[in-house]
Amino acid sequence: MCSTLSNPIYLKRNLVLIKKILIIGPFSPPITGVSICNDKILDKIPKDYDFKVDYINTTVNSFSEKVGAFSVVKFIKQFVNYIYLYKIVKVEVVYLTIGQTFFGVLKYAPFIYVAKLLNKRVIIHIHGNYLKTQYELLSGFKKKIFYRILKKVDKGIVLSEKLKQNLTPFLSTQKIYVLPNYVENYLLENTKEIITSKYKDQLRIVYLSNLMTEKGIFDLLKALEILQEQKVKFSAKIAGNVDDKIKGEILSRISNIKNCSYEGVVRGEKKKNLLCEANVFVFPTFYKMEGQPISLLEAMATGNIILTTNHAGISDVFSEQNGLFIRKNSPEDIVSKLKIVSDNLVKFEPVMSNNFNYIKTNFTEKIFLQSLIKIVDA
Repeated sequence: MCSTLSNPIYLKRNLVLIKKILIIGPFSPPITGVSICNDKILDKIPKDYDFKVDYINTTVNSFSEKVGAFSVVKFIKQFVNYIYLYKIVKVEVVYLTIGQTFFGVLKYAPFIYVAKLLNKRVIIHIHGNYLKTQYELLSGFKKKIFYRILKKVDKGIVLSEKLKQNLTPFLSTQKIYVLPNYVENYLLENTKEIITSKYKDQLRIVYLSNLMTEKGIFDLLKALEILQEQKVKFSAKIAGNVDDKIKGEILSRISNIKNCSYEGVVRGEKKKNLLCEANVFVFPTFYKMEGQPISLLEAMATGNIILTTNHAGISDVFSEQNGLFIRKNSPEDIVSKLKIVSDNLVKFEPVMSNNFNYIKTNFTEKIFLQSLIKIVDA
């Protein structure tokens, strides 16, 4: 499949059929897995694949733990976005990265219905594992509306095989495609040499994701507090967006942990340096909308040993060849696994190199974009 996708003749011949795509979904800021992907598609597809791409940005420029919840601000923002419905007239394909809650789906309904009225192809891309759960929790009129909206689409994309079940109530399996996330090119450039020289004198821990309760940030902080009490040598850097409602507590606890710092939101070379300076990535997520975290792939690309939970679509891209699984909601298990790594850092060196090679072979920008084009054109 990869050889066919990389064939320029194949690409040019098939791109003639579809020239104009409208992307509807959240773009940065704030930084999320969905916005990162949408940013990349908008930037690269017109340059590298000769598509004409337009977009409608549905993001709300604030970060909250209550993803998908209704708010007046979100309603007003979305209502304003309906002004841009006319953009659908000019394209052949409408690509939407919809939400996973009732309101997260409902707000995209006008775009979907207008697109189908105009006989456009509609593709939805689900970046998580909550859609089917939400559907099953609904009843009555709301459940019927939810079903009818999603039944209108032509194709659906999920992040991994385990996540296909989110779309099976609405689409046949032939219309459901798997498209894994990717790692940006700059994170792989000259990284192999950096990995071989990583410090292995002590645990150098990194957490890179939104700082949310369900993503395990408080479990990690508790684990670091225990390590400090037990006098285990480590340093830790924590980066990502944080809800103002819990920011004070998180920063207070970080300040009481020796050699632990909050780095804020990081991008570009600052993010690469943060990941390359670490040797262990800890991600104790139990987030109900989790799909396939980009930060986990980024941490592997930069040669980190991974400690994460067997949750959502993670096990489709991660095994104990890449690190160690940790139990959900268990700071004690995080401590236990970190001590195993601490006692065997040199023995874990092959894992660091293998993680880089694994990502470079399977999760690059090129693979992601070419696979997306093939799905659009299928």
